[in-house]
Amino acid sequence: MSFSNADTGEIPPDPYKAKNLDEASIQDKVEGLSEFASACKFSMMTTRDGRTGDLVSRCMALAAKESGGIDLIFHTNTETGKTNDIESDQHVNIAFLNSSGEWASISGTASVITDRSVVKKYYSSVIKAWLGDLGDGTHNGGPEDPRIGIIRVQTKSATYSISRKNALTKAAGVAQGVVAGKVPAVNKLRELSQQEAKNSRTTK
Repeated sequence: MSFSNADTGEIPPDPYKAKNLDEASIQDKVEGLSEFASACKFSMMTTRDGRTGDLVSRCMALAAKESGGIDLIFHTNTETGKTNDIESDQHVNIAFLNSSGEWASISGTASVITDRSVVKKYYSSVIKAWLGDLGDGTHNGGPEDPRIGIIRVQTKSATYSISRKNALTKAAGVAQGVVAGKVPAVNKLRELSQQEAKNSRTTK
C-alpha cells in the first residue's frame, strides 16, 4: 500500500529526486557516506521504546567505523534506556545533518557489546566525563568500568544527500528554480540498497 495525492501522468511527480539522484558505484556510495559521517561526527540515533513502542532519538557521537566505513561504532553507558530499547528491538536509524543542509539517514540493526577487548579497542578517556567516577573503585569511567559498552550498528540501507556545487552556485540554482519553476541539480542524492550494503560488506 502506498500514499498518493496527485496524478501527474507520465511526468515524474518528484522532480527533485529525478534531477538529483546520483547513480554512483557501490564503492563511491559507501565512501561518500563514510566520509560524510566522519565529517559530521554527531548523529541522532532513533530506537523504539520497548515499553511504549514510541520512537526515541538521542544525540550520539561517532566513535569509529568498521567494514570499510559502512558499519558504525558508538560508546554507550549500558545502564541507559537506549540499551533496553535495542535489547527489545534491534532496528535503529542513524541520522546525520550539517549546517549546509547535507544529510544522511542510515537504517540498520544495533547490538550492544560488553566484551572488554572490544571496549578497550575503542575506549576514549572522554567517556569518563559522561559516566563519572562513583567512588567504589569499579565504576570509575575507565576501560574496565562494566557500565561502558559499545553499540555497533550494521548498516542495512542508507540514503544521503551531499552538495555537488559550492554554496553560492547552489543558492543561485535554487533561486533560478524559484523563478523558473525548474528544480536544479544541486545535490548528489544517493541511495544504498540492502543488497548493495551487503555486497559492500562481503568484499571487505
